[in-house]
Amino acid sequence: MATALLAPLLAFSAAAPAQADPSPSPAPARPQQTLVEDAPQASSYLAPSTLLVAPGARQLETAKKTRPVAPGVTLTSFDRYDSAGWLRADAIAADLTAGASVDYVYSGEVSKTEPLSGPAKRSRAVAAVNGDFFDINNSGAAQGIGIRSGDLVQAPIAGHNNAVAVTADGVGHVLQMYFDGTATPAGGTPITLTQFNQLIQAGGVGLFTPLWGSYDRGRAVAGATAVTEVVLRDGAVTEVRTAAGSGPIPADTTIMLGRDAGAAALAALKPGDRVEVKYQPKSNGGGAVKAAVGGNQILVKDGVARTSADNTAAPRTGVGFSADGRKMYLLTVDGRQTDSRGVTLTELAAMMAELGAHNALNLDGGGSSTMLAREPGSADVQVENSPSDGEERHVPNGLALYAPAGSGKLKGFWLETASDPAKAPGTGPVAGGRPDRVFPGLTRKLTAAGYDETYGPAAGDPSWRSSQAAHGIVGRDGTFRGLRPGQTTVTASRGNAKGEIALTVLQPLASLGATTDRVGLAGADATGTFGLVGYDRNGNSAPVEPSDVRLDYDRDLLDVTPSEHGFFTVKAKKATGSALVTAKVGASSTAVPVTVGYEDVPVADFEDAASWTFATARATGSLSAAPGQSGGGLKLAYDFTQSTATRAAYASPPQQITVPGQPQAFGLWINSAGKGEWPSLEFYDAQGQSQILRGPYLTWTGWKFVEFTVPPGVNYPLKLRRFYVAETAADHQYNSEIAIDGLVAKVPPSVDTPAAPKTADPVVRTGAEVAAAPWRFAVMSDAQFVARDPGSGIVANARRTLREIRAAEPDFLVINGDLVDEASPEDFALAKRILDEELHGEVPVHYVPGNHEVMGGKIDNFTSVFGATYGGFDHKGTRFVTLDTSRLNLRGGGFDQVAMLRDRLDAAGKDPSIGSVAVLFHVPPRDPTPGKGSQLGDRKEAALVEGWLADFQRTTGKGAAYIGGHVGTFHASRVDAVPYFINGNSGKNPATASPAGPCGGSTR
Repeated sequence: MATALLAPLLAFSAAAPAQADPSPSPAPARPQQTLVEDAPQASSYLAPSTLLVAPGARQLETAKKTRPVAPGVTLTSFDRYDSAGWLRADAIAADLTAGASVDYVYSGEVSKTEPLSGPAKRSRAVAAVNGDFFDINNSGAAQGIGIRSGDLVQAPIAGHNNAVAVTADGVGHVLQMYFDGTATPAGGTPITLTQFNQLIQAGGVGLFTPLWGSYDRGRAVAGATAVTEVVLRDGAVTEVRTAAGSGPIPADTTIMLGRDAGAAALAALKPGDRVEVKYQPKSNGGGAVKAAVGGNQILVKDGVARTSADNTAAPRTGVGFSADGRKMYLLTVDGRQTDSRGVTLTELAAMMAELGAHNALNLDGGGSSTMLAREPGSADVQVENSPSDGEERHVPNGLALYAPAGSGKLKGFWLETASDPAKAPGTGPVAGGRPDRVFPGLTRKLTAAGYDETYGPAAGDPSWRSSQAAHGIVGRDGTFRGLRPGQTTVTASRGNAKGEIALTVLQPLASLGATTDRVGLAGADATGTFGLVGYDRNGNSAPVEPSDVRLDYDRDLLDVTPSEHGFFTVKAKKATGSALVTAKVGASSTAVPVTVGYEDVPVADFEDAASWTFATARATGSLSAAPGQSGGGLKLAYDFTQSTATRAAYASPPQQITVPGQPQAFGLWINSAGKGEWPSLEFYDAQGQSQILRGPYLTWTGWKFVEFTVPPGVNYPLKLRRFYVAETAADHQYNSEIAIDGLVAKVPPSVDTPAAPKTADPVVRTGAEVAAAPWRFAVMSDAQFVARDPGSGIVANARRTLREIRAAEPDFLVINGDLVDEASPEDFALAKRILDEELHGEVPVHYVPGNHEVMGGKIDNFTSVFGATYGGFDHKGTRFVTLDTSRLNLRGGGFDQVAMLRDRLDAAGKDPSIGSVAVLFHVPPRDPTPGKGSQLGDRKEAALVEGWLADFQRTTGKGAAYIGGHVGTFHASRVDAVPYFINGNSGKNPATASPAGPCGGSTR
């Protein structure tokens, strides 16, 4: 096993950072300056994260953007990160004295729900949020008050009186709304009306108008023992019924519906009786109400945010007003999704107060939470939040904002890239790309929407201009063409109206990649998509416009056309087949394999189950033949109560089974007991690399067909090594058994994909080059030895690596996780002894924990021997920051370390004695192997780290680098000009093949 030698960033000689612009202002000299390759300095970069100090906690605001909606109305969208997870929210602030008005919106029928965008667009609203809680999956009627343009639409159910209202003078209030009504028979006693177009309270009488809609009115009296319905036309009783009716109510008709005591009061009426009906909404404050919608809990009262006993984190909607009622605040917070955890009512209250609300009310949340707003120059609103249902929910009502009537005269242009950055082609940890960047010689399509003084649409074709014509020019159609690296501002103008957008021209295109490694189509007429992403020599990326691409493919099998946001759509013309879609941009090219159709190919029927072999990790159990889903099957029984570390039970075939073709997935019947085990299929690929395919957790009982997806980029053919189940949670202790049957491969037609060119990043240096550096440090990781086998080959390999490190005389050693395997006290005692025996105290050691330093348990065994799990130190002009990813993410090691990283980057940028920053943690932001199974589980964390390091390097001119491990291979790459190193194994065998044979050791 050879030691891999890399030149870490500290070995670089001092040099002023090179930039995307070939002639930047010289950077001031700094001690031990790190080489920084062509970091773009565009204003197109997002602003750096801001550390917020919330009551009792720290919170990072990681993204924020604001745009105008109408005069006095702005939309702010922001992301935050704290110890509880991610938050994404949208807030509208409206100055009600600047011309904006407020009204209630609904479908036109109380009992008819629809997506909020329906009534908002019909009424030409410029922004809106969903409104009240409602009778979901039944009548759909909102529970509270509804007043539109001063007219009562519906009254509240009993006890649901909290509401927000805007009075005729344009002042907002949080108040309580009631209903006051009577029906007086001629010469008789008034009958109290308790509800209006609403579910009726016990013993009450409700009044229904055509606004109710056509839903069965029996819902309004559900559970009543007696019901009377009275039909009134032109003030006279035309019919008295003993059951509630259904269907639409005619325009000249109202209906009184009573239950129990209310039914008895109405029963005295008879056809022909004259009845005088009077009603009105009432409130506990304010003047004549123009618009009102009901809500639930008071969030903020007289400037004080309230604390709630409801600690459920969920999507939320809130509305509030300033102390004088002249400013309105609307807020939605996404939840129940990876991007956003949601908030409790207490958190929502604090956020509303932070916005400026003096009084605020909680509206319906969950899947109902919806925020709509228009962009400048657009006639229609669009969804701004991310509804937890995946799309707009049908809701009963909402509150909408309206702009004053505009002149339609051109005032300005709203400029954007035609590809939405959130949806543009990209290959980063999260969806989206960087259309604000472009390569020399390539193009970027821009759009310019004209708007008037109210930000409503206005006609007018602009003239286009680039502020730095040397960097790029713009055609009459708004297509920008990059020329030389640098930054420019593109302006669209007509008369005094104009708009701007900043663009960056990167270094020339060096390589081309696709957003997917393959497109699999089920059959004829099926479609799939892919996008193309280019890279310059330093890893700066940008999407490539379809118009800049030349495609070569089988046109008899496929149809490939440009689609929205810079993607291509692939459509199959036949039921089966395969082809390569080759994309060429200048001298760069890439190929996307496309397959059409699948065939289920049997792999194992388990009729030979008795000949399979059984093994465990930290468990005991057995394997036996058993009845299968069809015929014979294989049963695994296991005891997972014997350890808190990861436990597993394995079943291996008598010999590895070679799977023909290029399967895209495998299917297996599993009879589960519902304990929650994690099933996996392990294969070896053509290079002998392990490929582990994960299935869903076994949370059901009985037989179920389970699919295991093959990751893109594997080297076929595959050989089945084994099936196994694992339990990773320390507190999940149980005995269980499962049965499996009918393993099949879903095999599409084969397609030969050309091997990707192998490139060596220039940061990789020879041992001689490293030896000549002013100073050096070593990184070692992934030995994974256990104390119960101190004489193992893994221990011998780890000792050999340590001896090589000591002989190289580095300034210090960083152990970047997984030195031990099971995290027992004995493991750490052995680790301490080995370090003492091999290094003799001559090399300072910094030990960063990995996932095997906890193995599903606590970190205490590690800290009792090796101390703090995160921290850092400065060494000869470089600031080192070490972080704990033992839980496979950063937050699992404590949010304080995330805030510490932000603090130390900020401090390093200001410290003249620091020339570079190196960040080390075990689990890398990206796994370069096809399976992508050894990277930060929180992809937004990965994007956060990459963004912070790129931003630090760009804004300070100082160097940045990342060093990780975990993957089991040595690898070097760049993201936005920042080098990323992955250190290989130093004890166990490598996880990937090396062209030069087995490789392990350390990085120096």
